[in-house]
Amino acid sequence: MTEAQTKLARHALGLPNKQNTSNRNRFCTGPGSADYPEWQAMVAEGDAVERTGPLWGGDSMFYLTLKGALAVRGPKEHISREDAEQMRRLEAA
Repeated sequence: MTEAQTKLARHALGLPNKQNTSNRNRFCTGPGSADYPEWQAMVAEGDAVERTGPLWGGDSMFYLTLKGALAVRGPKEHISREDAEQMRRLEAA
């Protein structure tokens, strides 16, 4: 992952925080945004998945895969059990 992608992915996970544990897994962006091509590249590499729908005003919601999340966590940071379960479900879909 590039430095820009790492920053976006860590933001999607809610890192850093005092608990050193992810507290979410989502990032909403769409065409025309500077973040959108970075997320598209993460999807192409298998580090994220994209979901579209009317709920986000035409934008896409991106979720990290477990592979992507593990790649950006710091040495003393953790992926929460709930987030890891969601990531496994996304990868299986």
